[in-house]
Amino acid sequence: MPVIFYVLKRILATVPVMAFVAIFVFLLLRLTPGDPAVAIAGDQATEEQLRQIRAALSLDQPLLVQFVTWIQQIVRLDFGKSLISGLPVSELIAQRLEPTLSIALVTISMSVLVAVPLGVLTAWKQGSWIDRGAVAFSVLGFSIPVFVIAYMLIQLFAIDLRWLPVQGFAPLSRGLGPFLSHAILPSVVLSVIYVALIARMTRAAMLDVIHEDFVRTARAKGCTEPRVLFRHALRNAAIPILTVVGTGLALLISGVVVTESVFNLPGLGRLTIDAVMARDYPVIQAMILVTSAVYVLINLLIDLAYSLFDPRIKY
Repeated sequence: MPVIFYVLKRILATVPVMAFVAIFVFLLLRLTPGDPAVAIAGDQATEEQLRQIRAALSLDQPLLVQFVTWIQQIVRLDFGKSLISGLPVSELIAQRLEPTLSIALVTISMSVLVAVPLGVLTAWKQGSWIDRGAVAFSVLGFSIPVFVIAYMLIQLFAIDLRWLPVQGFAPLSRGLGPFLSHAILPSVVLSVIYVALIARMTRAAMLDVIHEDFVRTARAKGCTEPRVLFRHALRNAAIPILTVVGTGLALLISGVVVTESVFNLPGLGRLTIDAVMARDYPVIQAMILVTSAVYVLINLLIDLAYSLFDPRIKY
């Protein structure tokens, strides 16, 4: 029961946040200097084209009426229609969700599987060549731009060795092999910075607990070193690691523009940048709302997961 009350309390706490985001998104178009219809259609648009745009976005109605109508549509998950393609925005988002979600899950899984053991090892071997090498890798991971790593890996694995396709996306429905062949390169590119980030966070968190009394007690009881590190120390150091992993997942799901552009992935990042370039305001508004909702949801799940790793946390 306390968990249920806590979840309900957190869900209610997100209402003001999402309300503020909704107001900001609504005013983003309406209070922009100049005529929004002209900004969307361009200076060469005819009066009939401007009238159609104003009618499509309800710009010919009073501001309060526009806001109430827009909120009613958002509650029904009706984000309107794209000004460029004419398709419902919710349909466009649904079409682009699979590539982004697939790459995000593969990336975060690879990052955790590599970074967490690496961070534990570097904390255990603090000051050794392993530790210094991992720190150097982390610095490089943060320093090298993502698109540079992407083009280097494309040159090596796609052009020179011809092991993987250069770009594009294959849905899982086409089979596991085609899916992985298209997903592995962008996932490796994205995972470089996340491996560096999660490994450094894991190392710092492990160093805070690895010399605590309960770790020495576990060793004194005869526990093996891997059990001491992963069962006792890592569990107590998991909360900051979990926070970083959750934040990274939210960022990936909201769309990574550069990587999706380099690998020509039809994901949410490409959808957002295409909408910005084309001034497709219904799509831009929907993407801001969806991104905000993703961050709110993942933060809620992270808070709930804290108690699984630290029994001292009660709801």
